[in-house]
Amino acid sequence: MAIETNVVESKGYESILYDVKDRIATITINRPEQLNTWNDMVAIEVYEAMQRAGADKGVRVIIFTGAGKAFCAGGDINSFGGDPHQLMTKLPRPFDMRQRADWQTRCSYYPAIPKPVIAMLNGATVGIGLIHALFCDIRFVAEDATITTAFARRGLTAEYGMAWILERHVGHAHALDLLLSGRKIKGREAERMGLVNRAIPAEQLVEETYAYARDLAQNCSPRSMRVMKQQLWEVPFQTCHEAVMSAGLDMPVANQGPDYKEGIASFMEKRRPDFPDDV
Repeated sequence: MAIETNVVESKGYESILYDVKDRIATITINRPEQLNTWNDMVAIEVYEAMQRAGADKGVRVIIFTGAGKAFCAGGDINSFGGDPHQLMTKLPRPFDMRQRADWQTRCSYYPAIPKPVIAMLNGATVGIGLIHALFCDIRFVAEDATITTAFARRGLTAEYGMAWILERHVGHAHALDLLLSGRKIKGREAERMGLVNRAIPAEQLVEETYAYARDLAQNCSPRSMRVMKQQLWEVPFQTCHEAVMSAGLDMPVANQGPDYKEGIASFMEKRRPDFPDDV
C-alpha cells in the first residue's frame, strides 16, 4: 500500500524523509520509483536518522517504513560492485567501546537505539530490507506484502547477520526454509511463523501502527521501555543467572525513581501518566 506522510522534514536528506509528531519519529525510505531499494546513501541516512531520533528527548517511539508500494525491495543492483574499502569507511561499524559490538554493525544497530523501533512493512520486504526489519523491535506488516530472503535465488549467501537474527525470530526449521528456498511469503504466513508481530489489512496498517505507537508514547515510561528493550536484546548473550542478576541491579533504581511514583499516582488518580523524558 502507498504510504502518506504528515508534514515531513527532509532537509539534509536525499533518500529518506524524517518527521516527528506526537512524540513519534517516522523515518521513511523515499525512493518509491526504485521500490526503496537499499544503496549507500540510504544506509548512511537511515543510520543517521535513527541516531538522531534516539538522542531526541522529544521522541519516544520510532516508526521505520517505506514510501509508495514497498518497504524495501532489496539491494539496489546499480550500486553493487563498488570499492568495498571505501564503502566501509562511510557506513556504520563498531566504534564505541562502551557498547556491545554486536549492535554496531551495518545492519544490527537498531537494538542499541534507546527507543522502540517499529518496522511498518507496507509492501515488498526483500533481502537486505528484511534484515533491517528483523533487527527492529516490532514488525507490523500489510497482509498482502511480499516477504522473501531472496539470496539463494541470486547466488548469494545470508548476509549481514541474517542467519543469526532470522533463526532467533522463527526457529531453525523456518529459517532454513526461508533461506534455502528464497520463496515468497505474505503477511499472514509471516505472522504465523513469528517473523512479524501483526499482519494487518493493508488499508488499516498505518492507522493501527500509529495507534500502537501513540499508546507507547503516551502511556509507557520511556525509561522503562529503554531498560526492557536492552534487557531483551541482551538475552542471547546471558545465562538465566546473569539475566536475573542484571535485573536485580536495576530494580531498586526503578522502584525509587520518579517514573514509578508517577505510574502509581496516575493509576490511583485514573488519569494518563506524565512520565519524564529519558535519554
